[in-house]
Amino acid sequence: MLGLNTADLPHNQASRKDGNEIIFHYSKVRQLSETLCQPLEIEDYIIQTMPDVSPPKWHLAHTSWFFEQFILIPYLKGYQPFHPSYHYLFNSYYETAGQMWLRPKRGLLSRPTVAEIYTYRRYVDDKIKILGESMDSALQWEVEIAPLMELGIHHEQQHQELLLTDIKHIFATNPLHPVYRINSNSTEIKQTTITQKLQWHLYEEGLYIVGYEGDGFCYDNEKPNHQVYLQSFRLASKLVTNGDYLAFIEAGGYKQPQYWLSDGWHTIKDQGWQAPLYWEQREDNSWWHMTLSGLEPISLDNPVCHVSYYEADAYARWAGHRLPTEAEWEVVAKQLPCQGNFLDSGFLHPISSPKNLQEPNQIFGDVWEWTRSPYSPYPRYQPPAGAIGEYNGKFMCNQMVLRGGSCISSRNHLRASYRNFFSPDARWQFTGFRLAEDR
Repeated sequence: MLGLNTADLPHNQASRKDGNEIIFHYSKVRQLSETLCQPLEIEDYIIQTMPDVSPPKWHLAHTSWFFEQFILIPYLKGYQPFHPSYHYLFNSYYETAGQMWLRPKRGLLSRPTVAEIYTYRRYVDDKIKILGESMDSALQWEVEIAPLMELGIHHEQQHQELLLTDIKHIFATNPLHPVYRINSNSTEIKQTTITQKLQWHLYEEGLYIVGYEGDGFCYDNEKPNHQVYLQSFRLASKLVTNGDYLAFIEAGGYKQPQYWLSDGWHTIKDQGWQAPLYWEQREDNSWWHMTLSGLEPISLDNPVCHVSYYEADAYARWAGHRLPTEAEWEVVAKQLPCQGNFLDSGFLHPISSPKNLQEPNQIFGDVWEWTRSPYSPYPRYQPPAGAIGEYNGKFMCNQMVLRGGSCISSRNHLRASYRNFFSPDARWQFTGFRLAEDR
């Protein structure tokens, strides 16, 4: 069992459900991964445009490998892996599970074919159903297998988001600017005049609980919950918009080192950044950007997207404010419902704020929000034993925390305590930010 200790896995409500409910949830999520790939041509499945991007067919295979490696091999009697080399080709970073094909070289694999990957998925799905039907012990299902199933389901939802993010990068790299899907859920995007004014919401100093509270699913990095003391602070009512950020660009923000962290300044110089990823300025000085619906003019009201931590931090300094800490963000988010523009909405792009001035807008959905907090363990945190312990714990260095989910996150995958993390120079994800300030 590769040293898996299911007692150390995140507790989840689904572990108390019967197998049929879990298999139903599993099937729905698995089908969504394939639905997201339906607009692709066969050639799109194998492209890798940079080391952080994985080919779409790799995502489809790796999520299947996860169920095979951590559930079918240990628990289904007589299970025969689909292919003896897949454990090597589709392992991502689980050193405990064995060697792996190097991440930057995933795009070099023309074989296995896309058809073979889909056959692999059918094979794994069929065996998972057999496992659910053949369990001799309800206790073993509840205590050992159900928590792993729930983890695998949420793992696949993470890869669905990565899948769309990577497809966008793949299409944006192509000078033909292919369209993934025409967005029929939104009206024509035009440049508009910004009408919403920035408001500030005050939160008093005191002791607050941070971290997951409850008996549903969570990742290990969300625990244990603990007390933090916060000084009083204000949080912006809205996300920083394209129009806001354009003002920073036009004021020479990318040319003034006083606003930038040292690493950020070196990064923008080395990479030649002059605007967010996917932005381009035309000869008439209009700004356009790549979306999953192709090239579109920038809507000034929409949240700025595809910016790095360095860019978010530089803008905040230029504006005379700062980014919130992850604890500040969570304290606010726990007072609000988890609703917003998610993958479920069908827009696949950040949209303008609903302009509700009574509380911070767009806390959930639209864009992952950079915080000023480095990704580190909570007090008394212990990663699970074995390979599953590599899921989060070993990345707690040189990463920054993001919160809230994005327009391509599934709503039922998110919660106020959810901690995402990326390196400070990453910007191919749907990342944006809002401002904070000390009282």
